[in-house]
Amino acid sequence: MKRSNKFKLWWREIQMIGRGLISTKHVVLAHIIPTRRCNLDCAYCNEYDNSSPPVPTDEMIRRIDRLAYLKTSIVTISGGEPLMHPEIEKIIRRIRHHGMIAGIITNGYLLTPKKILSLNQAGLEHLQISIDNIHPDDVSKKSLKVLDKKLQYLADFAEFAVNINSVIGGGIRNPEDAEVITNRAVQLGFSSSLGIIHDGNGAVKPLNRREERVFREIRNYGKHSYSRLYWFQHNLARGLPNDWRCRAGARYLYICEDGLVHYCSQQRGYPGIPLEEYSFADIEREYFSKKPCAPTCTVGCVQKVSVIDHWRDPQTDPADLRSHRPEALRKIV
Repeated sequence: MKRSNKFKLWWREIQMIGRGLISTKHVVLAHIIPTRRCNLDCAYCNEYDNSSPPVPTDEMIRRIDRLAYLKTSIVTISGGEPLMHPEIEKIIRRIRHHGMIAGIITNGYLLTPKKILSLNQAGLEHLQISIDNIHPDDVSKKSLKVLDKKLQYLADFAEFAVNINSVIGGGIRNPEDAEVITNRAVQLGFSSSLGIIHDGNGAVKPLNRREERVFREIRNYGKHSYSRLYWFQHNLARGLPNDWRCRAGARYLYICEDGLVHYCSQQRGYPGIPLEEYSFADIEREYFSKKPCAPTCTVGCVQKVSVIDHWRDPQTDPADLRSHRPEALRKIV
């Protein structure tokens, strides 16, 4: 990534954080799904199928416009495999048209020099790939052996920030692979992170001794590595709950391929309101709603966004909030 691009993105992110601290009346991050279809079938994943058609581009544009109306700061395109959408660049351009930060989460298989250049031209700013192991197995095909050439393409051609996410838990056979993957990411000049794989309900089991050793090792990589872990994972690694205020449905939105707003990828169905009808009153209600799944949640993007508001505005049971009109709630900052 060019130095000038790094500075521009850094400044936009600082502005985004400042805006989030000043006001709670807008969405900070939205994940949006342009296709549920994926070219892989990782055993632990519950976010894909192998048959769904892509969402029509015109409909995706309308959804992006609605997110802009809700004053969203960052839009990350996910899936399924988002690069399987035939007009993914047009979707990215629409995000940037509204001044929102544009990101994508991909398995990386479809990256070529030509595709990376087209993502540059569309204005992509962030790309993340999760790499699960060194060699593919029946749990995951997202292996360093297969993807290393794609990483080199990114190092050579990408004008956007790249993060490589390695994982432990969830049936990954060799947790030590995460150390090799993290080292390779740092070597190529990418940022790196470590995820603890959740089960089908978005919860996590305590790490075993091997996994815990890897967890500690990567945590101590040093300032040159971006793989130092946020505090949520320290408790999760030991099977302990976290005490935090999940702002899903307010500061974070997950919009599925059907255009419905959900708390996150692991809690689909709630609140289940069409994005075109989602309002600032819905944001206010969900901002104050306590989420029963929060203590053992492993959805890192929701956790990190919610940290902005951890110090303010306690939450209560959703049933109590829904018994009142949204306007009757105490006005938020």
